[in-house]
Amino acid sequence: MNQDAKQQRSSEQAGRPSLGRRVLGSVGHRMLRSLNDVSRLALDDGRLLVKLDRETLLDKSRQITGFSDFGGTEFLEPLDILLRSFEEDAQLNLIGRITVQSETTRLLCNRLRLQADRVRYPAIAQETIRQPIFITGLPRSGTTFLHALLARDPACRAPEVWEVMHPSPPPEAASYPSDPRIAGTRKELSWIDILMPNFEKCHFIEARLPQECIAMTDHSFLSYLFESMYYVTSYRNWHDAQDKRPAYEYHKRFLQHLQWRCPGEHWVLKAPSHLMALESLFQVYPDAQIVMTHRDPLKVLPSCASFARVLRAPFTGPIDLKVLGAEVSRRWTDSARLVTQLRSEKKELQGQFFDVSYLDLIREPMAVVCGIYRHFNRELSRGARDAMQQFIISQPKDKRGVHKYSLEQFGLDAATERRNFKEYVEYFKVASET
Repeated sequence: MNQDAKQQRSSEQAGRPSLGRRVLGSVGHRMLRSLNDVSRLALDDGRLLVKLDRETLLDKSRQITGFSDFGGTEFLEPLDILLRSFEEDAQLNLIGRITVQSETTRLLCNRLRLQADRVRYPAIAQETIRQPIFITGLPRSGTTFLHALLARDPACRAPEVWEVMHPSPPPEAASYPSDPRIAGTRKELSWIDILMPNFEKCHFIEARLPQECIAMTDHSFLSYLFESMYYVTSYRNWHDAQDKRPAYEYHKRFLQHLQWRCPGEHWVLKAPSHLMALESLFQVYPDAQIVMTHRDPLKVLPSCASFARVLRAPFTGPIDLKVLGAEVSRRWTDSARLVTQLRSEKKELQGQFFDVSYLDLIREPMAVVCGIYRHFNRELSRGARDAMQQFIISQPKDKRGVHKYSLEQFGLDAATERRNFKEYVEYFKVASET
């Protein structure tokens, strides 16, 4: 990506939303909640209006795009299981059903368009993804901040929100900062203020900011993204037992597409969910370089549960906070065990990992950056240093409000969670923050 594109990132625009926008979001949220209440009584939570069957969604996406080739049929089974879980497990309200229908249609349309682009431009498939950097770690452990920080390097290529949401046609370097999809994405994201008034306290998203690459895997319908926003218990249980390689193969196709006309020297990618599928990740990206962030699990769990509550609340019925807390604990305890086991058994991969303490990242972010670049033998240019330092200055603590939560709020016991994460904490020497 060229320097102009980097300089025009809209993270500089990231601040508190205006008073008018916050008020509008609050009013809109109350109106949608009332609509959900009415639909629960009169429309069976929207089932009478919004259908979530596979063929309807496939036909709708074909009609919208004018294409019929989805690039294979392997996605149909996970799509079927996911849709069944939406119907049987998720307890979707009307807004939830509308959102699921809209998002599933978007993913299917993207698949159709990506495949059409790939057929029209065979050179896309010849793109090589070399030594991508993947940032992962327990959620709420500084991965988003570190991703945005590393993305300030003019030499790197980080996928931005707008191009992940709307990847076709392939973005071009010359028009990247002014692509009309940016404005369209901003309008779509404005709905977050209405659906989730507290979202910005937990996580900031903007069309020009780096996006988690988990949002690429959802196009394969083998993705951890769905469980973060909905109660899809049966899908989650099925997904946990599946080979994740097909998801990363589609992830690679996505990167080839974005890179073709808008390359960088290296990719910087991020998602906590990579912890659950590192073996599959290495199968597709054998030269991947993994940056792992580590934070006290007793700080991670309530923050993660609180964020999950914010994400799910608009789309489902009343949320049992203790059930949610137990679900979050199981998910990330399992993830911590998986990564600890992989790191202890596959010593040959040690050089491809760099571990980052959350406390070090907060105290001395540039020292952490220098360590990453030194470990992976990458050059940190003066321009990159200056851009990163400016970004750090622009990110004061609690810039967008305080995110409040506690273990007790979600029925979590500190002593129990200490035992659950004992092996992980000892292996990675994770410092306590309590």
